[in-house]
Amino acid sequence: MITLGWQPYQNDHEDANGQFEMNWEYDSALKTADRHAFFKYMVKSIAEKHGLRATFMPKPFSHLTGNGCHAHLSLWSSKTGKNMFVDSRGELGLSTIAYNFLGGIMHSADALTAITNPTVNSYKRLNAPPTLSGATWSPNTITYAGNNRTHMIRIPDAGRFELRLADGATNPYLLPASLLIAGLDGIKNKRDPGKRLDIDMYAEGHKAKNARRLPLNLLDALRAFEKSTVLKEGLGSEFCSAYLNLKHDDWNKYSRHLTDWERETTLDC
Repeated sequence: MITLGWQPYQNDHEDANGQFEMNWEYDSALKTADRHAFFKYMVKSIAEKHGLRATFMPKPFSHLTGNGCHAHLSLWSSKTGKNMFVDSRGELGLSTIAYNFLGGIMHSADALTAITNPTVNSYKRLNAPPTLSGATWSPNTITYAGNNRTHMIRIPDAGRFELRLADGATNPYLLPASLLIAGLDGIKNKRDPGKRLDIDMYAEGHKAKNARRLPLNLLDALRAFEKSTVLKEGLGSEFCSAYLNLKHDDWNKYSRHLTDWERETTLDC
């Protein structure tokens, strides 16, 4: 990554066994998507050379933390080169445009999960019980906060925010495209994200009475995606129809699959 000029700045051993988080410098949406796609290929190839197998599967082990794909978002003017999300007078250093963009993502969040969390397995990560570490580090409600990793969106610094929704199975190109569509809709319609929740959602989530829940499974996400005029207009009806057909086929194949749990719990019916 250094040789390729990506300016990687942080590599951490993460919560689960053999799990790592790697960060590189931000760039334009398309260039970042290209890097994201190549990164996955690169990691798998290097692992294979050492007799290992790397996976970005959202929840490969039920008792360990899943694999997220956290995106840090900011919007830059092509005319002035300035970050449009920065406002030193704004709450937590974010501008009104930033909060409208954030509001747009929250408005479309349930439909976005069909893109950001595109597999049956994705929802084992989103709605998981606490792991051995005591936290899943993934959201289950459509909420935002300051520098707080228990929410879907956190604001770690002025001029940007982090979306913690997506997982390792997301398509590197559909992810930024759908986030831009939802965010720009938020700016266009001046969507208000509401007040942030400065609570620990794992320990105090029951206090967030009006917080919308994220879809519990892929089928719920696909139904929300199908109803979303924002994403349908932005991504195009032809793409949305093809994508829904593909993902409904995944769901139907999963639904026809018998599991050990079913046999263990219903064989004596």
